[in-house]
Amino acid sequence: MIRFEYLEAHKEDLRKQFLQAKPFPHLAIDQFCEEDKIEQLYAKIPNIETKSADYIFAKNKFEKSKFWLMGEEFEELYQDLRSERFQQLLQYITNEDVFIDQKFYGGGIHQGKKGSFLDMHADFNYHPLDATWFRNLNLLLYLNKDWKKEYGGELKLEDSRSGEKTEVDVPFNRLVIMLCRGYTLHGYDPINFPEGKFRSSIAAYAYTLHEKPKESPRTTEWHVKKDNKLKYFISKLWVPAVKLKSKFSKSKTAKN
Repeated sequence: MIRFEYLEAHKEDLRKQFLQAKPFPHLAIDQFCEEDKIEQLYAKIPNIETKSADYIFAKNKFEKSKFWLMGEEFEELYQDLRSERFQQLLQYITNEDVFIDQKFYGGGIHQGKKGSFLDMHADFNYHPLDATWFRNLNLLLYLNKDWKKEYGGELKLEDSRSGEKTEVDVPFNRLVIMLCRGYTLHGYDPINFPEGKFRSSIAAYAYTLHEKPKESPRTTEWHVKKDNKLKYFISKLWVPAVKLKSKFSKSKTAKN
């Protein structure tokens, strides 16, 4: 399903675009999948019912990690994403020694429904189920058919060190690859999609093996504006609260 020949023929340009992008390395690849196959996959995307565990920092965001169980088109995309061929391309383009999490923990289909938003945040750094896996890259395949700017939902990127920002459009069949670090903030503003249409994507995460942690493990860190006093206050309590919770129970994300 992935257009491997195209990616391999343009890998030098893609590598340059990724490494030179601001505010931090990222890349948007249009027509990532074969058009007829991704159209068939899109037609079979169901109404996802499992709500995200982002609580007050997101709205109407739903997800299903094990998307490959939903039909042959989903299985084909899953096999392509986890293939050695794709991982070698990904390593070359990003200049990072990475592998795809084949269980898609926290990834898979993400579906934003009416008024959905996701506050700016930095993702967790070490895999919750394997302390030697360092989260290095986010891969987001957008499936927003006939998307228009007035629908909103652009991917917002910000470097928390410099404050430099940009936005990436999210049209159908566009793959966005972005570096994942403690300073690589991302999210999206409330959407205004037409009735019956959702902000849809399939997310994959790429990791690097660290035999010993190179930085302190962290959970998701939310970056909320101070003008929302209650949410800002909760965001400051979030990290210690999650650490306390993790001592008594494991995350349920992997079960989805």
